[in-house]
Amino acid sequence: MSTAAGASILLVGKAIAQEAAAPAAPPAPEAPAPAPAPPAPAVLPSGTKLNDLNIALVGLGAEGMVLTDALLRIPGIRFKAVCDIWPYSLKRGSGMLKKYGYQVNAYADFDEMLAAEKDNIDAVVVATPDFVHHAHAIAGLKAGKHVYCEKEMSNRIENARQMVLAARETGKLLQIGHQRRSNPRYIHAINTLVHENRLLARVTHGYGQWNRGKSASQDLGWNPKLEIDAATLEKYGYDSMQHFRNWRWYKKYGGGPIVDLGSHQIDIFAWVFGVMPKSVMAGGGVNFYKTHEWYDNVLATFEYENAEGVNRAFYQVLTTTSNGGYYESFMGENGTLVISEDPRRGDHLLREVNAPDWEPYVSRGLLDKPPVPLSTAQKLKNIVLDVRVSPPLGTWPLPVQFNKPPHQAHLENFFDAIRLGTPLSCPAEIGFETAVAVLKVNEAVEAGVKLAYAPEEFKA
Repeated sequence: MSTAAGASILLVGKAIAQEAAAPAAPPAPEAPAPAPAPPAPAVLPSGTKLNDLNIALVGLGAEGMVLTDALLRIPGIRFKAVCDIWPYSLKRGSGMLKKYGYQVNAYADFDEMLAAEKDNIDAVVVATPDFVHHAHAIAGLKAGKHVYCEKEMSNRIENARQMVLAARETGKLLQIGHQRRSNPRYIHAINTLVHENRLLARVTHGYGQWNRGKSASQDLGWNPKLEIDAATLEKYGYDSMQHFRNWRWYKKYGGGPIVDLGSHQIDIFAWVFGVMPKSVMAGGGVNFYKTHEWYDNVLATFEYENAEGVNRAFYQVLTTTSNGGYYESFMGENGTLVISEDPRRGDHLLREVNAPDWEPYVSRGLLDKPPVPLSTAQKLKNIVLDVRVSPPLGTWPLPVQFNKPPHQAHLENFFDAIRLGTPLSCPAEIGFETAVAVLKVNEAVEAGVKLAYAPEEFKA
């Protein structure tokens, strides 16, 4: 697909995502200066010129600011409008963009902005709270715009399904914000090493965790002088300012930590195993934050069955400790992949002692050499291991570096799909499958039993 000159993108940000409690709080990290556009537009083989894309940012909470930071780094992207229902966030966001030379139109209402800007915009990037994702995404698609939608697609499966159907009916792009799908480190590790070259042989187990301490999990406050009035809150679906600021903990608006955090990593399980889960059992509860509705801890076990047999994956999300942070590991016969969006927490493979030699993959540039010779790394001086204990494994670093903000590559993929027809990394169908897999975890906790997935559940 290609865009017309002066086409624009409408970005719907998370209007009430987690952010500073009041204007006196530390400001969001400064975004970089806008990347300069090429001196002359590139030309495709077809002769079509690549035009700049003008964007509008709607929702200026913490996630909106994260996306802004990434967007400012992408050549050819220009802000034209901003929108947020909280005047404080609207003023902060528009003021920040003004520092980078953008004179943006400001709106409080999404529908008003879509109507006013529709003749100039090309796409919508939705990052509002989960319960209104479908309304914003579907409205954008039906207005003829491409849509980038933050995960989760919705906290209701039927709403997520309607998003998929709207994308099909309109023929517009719908990218879901599982940004690991565009991360070159993940693509190399999973597609090239695990799938194509089968370094791990059969992957039998997966593990993922996102542990987050109390400082990042406690309720967000606000300056009473800057409160949104009750009528406005009601108009946009919120029961109170407490709910507006802390929507992630309430069932009306979101899916709790298993959705906010776990969704990113549970999505990777299906990517590695190549199939959707067949069952899940889970436990958890509201055991610490007594005023919340959603579980503050969840432990879940999934079963996956592919051509090689039944495999299992375990996931935990804890919100009272940051121990171990967030990472994923995939364990196979010949080794283990340990990876994280933060490479300090996972950026390597571990080779089993009797596995085939991995040196040929180093010579091909697919792996880096272990930092310590394997003979040294595996040697234990003055220690006699129990016969039941496996010796330590050698660490083989991934050779691929990714030094951009986590969301940048995923946004670039979205824009490349608009400009060049590049396939989306996470189209609506994949996002829908992940939503089905993740939202059932909360059902399993409530039911206290193992729940099966029917294959047809994953079809929109």
